[in-house]
Amino acid sequence: MDFDLTEEQKMIQDTIRKFATEEIAPVASENDKKAQFPRDIFLKLAELGFMGTPIPEEYGGAGFDFISHAIVAEEIGRVDSSLRGTYSVQVSLVELPLNKYGNEEQKKKYLTKLTSGEWIGCFGLTEPNAGSDPAGMIATAKQDGDFYILNGQKTWITNAGIADVAIVYAKTDPGAGAKGITAFIVEKDFEGFSTRDLHDKLGLRASNTGEIFLEDCKVPKENILGEVNKGFKIALGTLDFGRYTVAAGCVGLAQGCVDICKAYAKERIQFDKPIASFQLVQQMIADMVVECEAGRLLVYRAGHLKNKGLPNTRETSIAKYYCSEMANRVAYKAIQIHGGYGFSGEYDVERFYRDARINTLYEGTSQIQQLIIGAFELGIRAFT
Repeated sequence: MDFDLTEEQKMIQDTIRKFATEEIAPVASENDKKAQFPRDIFLKLAELGFMGTPIPEEYGGAGFDFISHAIVAEEIGRVDSSLRGTYSVQVSLVELPLNKYGNEEQKKKYLTKLTSGEWIGCFGLTEPNAGSDPAGMIATAKQDGDFYILNGQKTWITNAGIADVAIVYAKTDPGAGAKGITAFIVEKDFEGFSTRDLHDKLGLRASNTGEIFLEDCKVPKENILGEVNKGFKIALGTLDFGRYTVAAGCVGLAQGCVDICKAYAKERIQFDKPIASFQLVQQMIADMVVECEAGRLLVYRAGHLKNKGLPNTRETSIAKYYCSEMANRVAYKAIQIHGGYGFSGEYDVERFYRDARINTLYEGTSQIQQLIIGAFELGIRAFT
């Protein structure tokens, strides 16, 4: 087993780290305070090829492997989880399922616009009463000639208010449960499609979050992604992609906390010496480093399986579960090391602490990840 990055992966890491440090980090706090999406930085990332990392070059992507995909998510997450969230949705929840399940016409039409940054995408699965239980959705899609008429509501959708296209899930056979769900590619200008932004979030304030309203929304039948009534499988496969970059982003957040705390502990003087010399501070930082390193290895293991085209739902859920919980523990210690200053917006650890919390909730809560892992280990699904 080789734990070394390839020369190409190192080059990608150096490039995105430099960009994140020089372009993203200086404005991340201001964007958070103003709750504004940094479209200019998003476009710069796209120009560098980082909005199509694992997508084939023929569709405008960079053709990177999944370890490189994780490296990009980590380095963005190291300075700004809001932008990492946008990256995760754009690439993992929209582009990757389009690339895997879309037909040639759909790939050519949509992937090139998404990888170039011309268009932004979103993933419309969650509903007000269907979160951890997506099969319980009530959005419907009825065929009407060459169109499907969609009705329903989606909520907590990252990028909803800024997206040009959404992958939306609705029931084409309401009586069939999970076996009656279909995925649709829905453009924002389609008749009957609208959004509303959600505000006052605890974290990820510079990431757009909103609701999608489908009111007799007309979608051409050629915009079905995959097959009719096969959308639930697509949704689960998509979540495997999304959970992977969430896990990688959590490693980045944790690494960001470590970096900030190391610098602070060396400059902060108490009792006539830097607090870095205090044993309990060293213990906290040591714990943070170990947790961060463990999380990174779990992400890389899942990425290794993805690169080989092997089943990886179990390993991806393990990485997502551990890394999302780990990021919260590390951010907690980062606040503790900073003392009262950590409770203010003067240091980035305050923002990191708020941003960490969502990771145990979206793309499947920690409890859902435990049930997935438990089902693999026991051979018994909790809900059946």
